[in-house]
Amino acid sequence: MAQEIERKFLVKSDAFKQEAVHKMRITQGYLSSVPERTVRIRIKGDQGFITIKGIGNASGASRYEWEKEIPVEEVNELLKICEPGVIDKTRFNVKSGDHTFEVDEFYGDNEGLVVAEVELASEEENFKKPEWLGEEVTGDVKYFNSMLMKNPFKNW
Repeated sequence: MAQEIERKFLVKSDAFKQEAVHKMRITQGYLSSVPERTVRIRIKGDQGFITIKGIGNASGASRYEWEKEIPVEEVNELLKICEPGVIDKTRFNVKSGDHTFEVDEFYGDNEGLVVAEVELASEEENFKKPEWLGEEVTGDVKYFNSMLMKNPFKNW
């Protein structure tokens, strides 16, 4: 079983853009958004993926994750039967010490929201926090992409 351990933060400035080593557009929808098992389909650049995530632990930092690449054509077909609300964002990869932060700048109904995630080997692992990193929101379900499609940032 694959275990994902990550921490999530708000971003307080766009200084991360100058530090980005890579960026790509992401479009994603959800076939299932129940917390016990979210099933996400995604177009990331020119690749397609299906991802299944389990419910998080008490801290919200760890949860089961399984992902498989699938043809973009299949993602486009599956997007037609997804739950309402598509997530549209640009992901910036930003190096900080030994880690890479994935910074997501959202569009559409989530315009104005920018969050950063860092994947860790353990929940106790230390990492260098860039100056542009803001408040930690790990485990706050309103920042889960599966919730942003139901209750977008514009409604907060």
